[in-house]
Amino acid sequence: MEKKQVIIDTDCGIDDAQAIMMALAAPNIQVVGVTCVFGNAAVENVCQNVLRVLSVCEREGIPVFRGAAGPLVGASSSASDHFGTDGLGDVIEDRDQQWEQKIQREHAVNAMIRLVTENQKQVSLVALGPLTNLALAVRLDPCFHQKLKDLYIMGGNMEGKGNVTLCAEFNFVMDPESAYIVLEEFLCPTYIASWEYACRNALTWEFFEELINQDAPAAAFMKTITSKCWAYSKEAMRNKRDVYFGPGFVSYDAYAMSACIDSSVVTESIQCPVRVELQGSICRGMMALDRINQLKKNHSVFVLTKCDVTKFGQLLMSSLRQPCKK
Repeated sequence: MEKKQVIIDTDCGIDDAQAIMMALAAPNIQVVGVTCVFGNAAVENVCQNVLRVLSVCEREGIPVFRGAAGPLVGASSSASDHFGTDGLGDVIEDRDQQWEQKIQREHAVNAMIRLVTENQKQVSLVALGPLTNLALAVRLDPCFHQKLKDLYIMGGNMEGKGNVTLCAEFNFVMDPESAYIVLEEFLCPTYIASWEYACRNALTWEFFEELINQDAPAAAFMKTITSKCWAYSKEAMRNKRDVYFGPGFVSYDAYAMSACIDSSVVTESIQCPVRVELQGSICRGMMALDRINQLKKNHSVFVLTKCDVTKFGQLLMSSLRQPCKK
């Protein structure tokens, strides 16, 4: 079986780790590189987190590249502490002091351009963090998007319901200009797993308990990094999510990755143009869906709305069942 080549662009927090493990476990996926960006943590921590995930899965041979440390425009945004200050729950004590020697010397953006150029129309790009590296790539190589097979994004929102600001989702609000550039200029097939999509297709907390209590190193690792993280506290997240969506376990980034791995996981989507708002104190970073062709854009994206939660759960469960094959 010919494998699908994938670049993962990540701000590696706990849910990114789950998504990366999902890709590594998928028999039809070949991860050709992981590019790091600021977001859930400083980019230095993100690099270390990716290396740790690859080590747990016995896939240290996959190259890791350091990318943007801040947004395209303006001062660097403060990294979120949603998943702890280090992005992996602040529970890892034996940090690798030699991690920088394991990161590729090539900048993430240059690597992204090179890998896609060498394998035109064969590489899927899965973006799990702020879109800064992608925006820089299309600025350095205006034809970059034309060389991609397709693009999967975890980010944005459909209904103006924010999870960081009043109206915007975390990944987009961390660098609205980059999100704007990507959704205006990338003309390859694009699939967006928004915040609402993830929340509306939540799994149960009973599933989460079964997931992390499997007898396998990857599951033990996930159990450790979620052990002290408030984002994986059933009570805390029930109270937080009841406002819009009700309680449930949501592994945000894994929704975008699952769509890349198996398109049949997605059962419904909306095809329409979108635009990211850059102005205003309330709506900056919000993604607007144009269902009436008011923007007169010639490019539409697929905004995912419903998924087969059984298949999604199976992909998650398999990702932690055993270390991935080399």
